[in-house]
Amino acid sequence: MEGEASPIETLPSGILGEQGLFAASIEGFKPRKPQMEMADAVAEAFEQYTTLVAEAGTGTGKTYAYLLPALLSGKRIIISTGTKNLQDQLYHRDLPVVRDLLEQGSVTALLKGRSNYLCLHRLELTEDQGRFYSRRESAKFTKIRRWASETDTGDIAEMSGVEEGDLLWPRVTSTADNCLGQECSEWDRCHVVNARRRAQEADLVVVNHHLFFADMALKEEGFGELLPGANAVVFDEAHQLAEVATSFFGERISHRQLLEWADDTQAEYLSDAPDYKPLQEGIDQLKKGVADFRLALDGPLGRYTWQQLTGRSGIGGATEVLTTAINTLTTLLQGVAERGKGLSACAERGAQLLDRYHRLTITAPPGQIHWAEIHKSGFSIHHTPLEIRDTFQGYMEGRKCGWLFTSATLTVDGQFDHFLQEFGIEEATTARWDSPFDFQKQALFFHPTGLPQPNAPEYGEKMMEKMVPVIEASQGRTFMLFTSHKALRAAAEYLRDGAVEFPLLVQGESPRSQLLERFRQLGNAVLLGASSFWEGVDVRGEALSCVIIDKFPFASPGDPVLQARIQALNSSGRNAFMELQLPRAVIALRQGAGRLIRSVEDRGVFVVCDPRLLKKGYGHTFLNSLPDMARSREVTAVEQFFAVAEERIEELTEVSQ
Repeated sequence: MEGEASPIETLPSGILGEQGLFAASIEGFKPRKPQMEMADAVAEAFEQYTTLVAEAGTGTGKTYAYLLPALLSGKRIIISTGTKNLQDQLYHRDLPVVRDLLEQGSVTALLKGRSNYLCLHRLELTEDQGRFYSRRESAKFTKIRRWASETDTGDIAEMSGVEEGDLLWPRVTSTADNCLGQECSEWDRCHVVNARRRAQEADLVVVNHHLFFADMALKEEGFGELLPGANAVVFDEAHQLAEVATSFFGERISHRQLLEWADDTQAEYLSDAPDYKPLQEGIDQLKKGVADFRLALDGPLGRYTWQQLTGRSGIGGATEVLTTAINTLTTLLQGVAERGKGLSACAERGAQLLDRYHRLTITAPPGQIHWAEIHKSGFSIHHTPLEIRDTFQGYMEGRKCGWLFTSATLTVDGQFDHFLQEFGIEEATTARWDSPFDFQKQALFFHPTGLPQPNAPEYGEKMMEKMVPVIEASQGRTFMLFTSHKALRAAAEYLRDGAVEFPLLVQGESPRSQLLERFRQLGNAVLLGASSFWEGVDVRGEALSCVIIDKFPFASPGDPVLQARIQALNSSGRNAFMELQLPRAVIALRQGAGRLIRSVEDRGVFVVCDPRLLKKGYGHTFLNSLPDMARSREVTAVEQFFAVAEERIEELTEVSQ
């Protein structure tokens, strides 16, 4: 009709509504009121250059709810996701759908950190060296070499023949430390340079939190910015922001950085200065210094305050020896730097590492937490900021932007206070849209009776005894999520002793992606996971019908970073447990619960074993933060729930036949 507005000229909610473009064009698309409301709220934040903090429950469709107004806004947008996997999914799957529907000419780009791109210089260097540890590694390098001649982007995620975590990748990708910059002979063909150039020219750039904060940290140091200036920024999976930001606003050095410097120096030495034998001696001295420093850190693996470690005998001497080794190799490199660009870059890198190592082995500056982590074969030393709010606020205040912070889990007991305080956000619109799933019909919450306190020695075994009937009722199809790897291993041993007959999949015994694929294929497996399995896992359908949480996911109070923050809050008269420890545990539990119901067809049982749920005053905060599910403390209710589900499946099977 003449004069009538097209769908694109309406509010985003109109495009997502019953008469809108999405319903007309995407098979199976169902308009959702929360999605429509969120899209309009995002559009307003972008238009008015304000801040929106939005919690959107699973199934809301928050991705389309921000992609649509982003593309319609006509502004330059940065979208930052929690992980590289989500980044790829957003850019390659979700974004093209919206862009194609709108028939817009928006230029979009995907930008990752430099270690995600093939480095042509280091590829050639590795090939020239020809040092491979096995025929298998040599065969993998051949695959990479072949792919290098075919790829346009150099993004290693494209390469299916070599796993992303393979030890070969660091030899053919670069880091900020070992990149030669404009001195590199491959600068004009550099995949990192080309990816950044595309990002600078794009209307919408998809990054991840690690890259976003790496860029912020660079700007803090005055080295310019990797990301294009933006009119609006979207943080998806914003509940992960604080942890990522903290790591980038501090400083660290590790055994790996030092050994990679030694290995790169070795490669450049063999290429450009093979006659200068003192350089080989310097490399060997550095490697021995790193090994001796690790030996001086003798003790249980884990995180410690730097003060705890410096009290150990031998640390002082090992620190001095390693300082001397770094200094010696740097001096030797400076003596032959003119022989090649690679040697010159290694000399400069050595000076930077020496300076960083010196700072990190003396007293930390005010406002920084000084700590170290001992790994099985290495170490890392850190200065971590006590809080990030001032730094982050300085960044937000320094630009005219619309801001969206969104996740399925931002609130604690329905309130945004914890998130807002952590980032110092004082002026923001907050909004919550609950999941459209009917949890009363689709899920059952089960909390077993008769368990001892979680710190009791017998807790693990008693908990597993209680869970075997639940796993049997679910016919496998279960995620068991643990707060520690020790508890996970004990549970695996218990189940392998014949407690259940279902296939058992255990984190650490295969890569995460393989475990999840196997879990989906088997359809009746029990998967035991910790940490990374609590979030970012999407298993739809009957294969995942039960999620069991062993304990409240409180972070270890012995962790030096958490310990310092607890002390700082308590010494200022605040309650660290209520302001820091409890909110983080609640959000982690909500993430675990979010693994269960992923679609309107899903049904399942969510189990929290921890007896503190009803015995501690803070237990209601956990309960009030979970979806509104029917609740029971009787295992018979679990059995009945699954029995009804099986009857429903049989009915549907008969109808389909």
